[in-house]
Amino acid sequence: MKKRTIGRREKISLPEWGYRLISAKVDTGAYTNAIHCEYAKENETNGKKVLEFRLLSPQHRLYKDQVFQTTEYSRKKVKNSFGETEIRYKVSTKVLMFGEEFKTEFTLSDRSKMRNAILLGRKMLSGKFLVDVDEVNLSKKHKSSLK
Repeated sequence: MKKRTIGRREKISLPEWGYRLISAKVDTGAYTNAIHCEYAKENETNGKKVLEFRLLSPQHRLYKDQVFQTTEYSRKKVKNSFGETEIRYKVSTKVLMFGEEFKTEFTLSDRSKMRNAILLGRKMLSGKFLVDVDEVNLSKKHKSSLK
């Protein structure tokens, strides 16, 4: 895959969760991706652990009062932006940028004090993207990203 240039903020789509052209901050200082989550709860269904979660805050313009469920999740120790270690749930989904879909992971995090509900970290960016901090929304300007 040829490395594409992205800006400091990008519009991405998360098709499995029904989000299209949602704003995300590109952060080369962060290792993993993060998405705002105010509700996450582990349950057991038919002997299997299931994670229920709700994404974004009710104040976000793309908020859907929808509970997502997955059995494919884990817990990850993460250092937050204040340098404190916390345990977060980690889930996988597909990201669509520049008309290309790829599977990636997001930690579910309280980003209510942050400007952007989504953060894109080095693990996803590595090998795929170069960051031009003077630019924004380069993937949105690409015609095949508007699916």
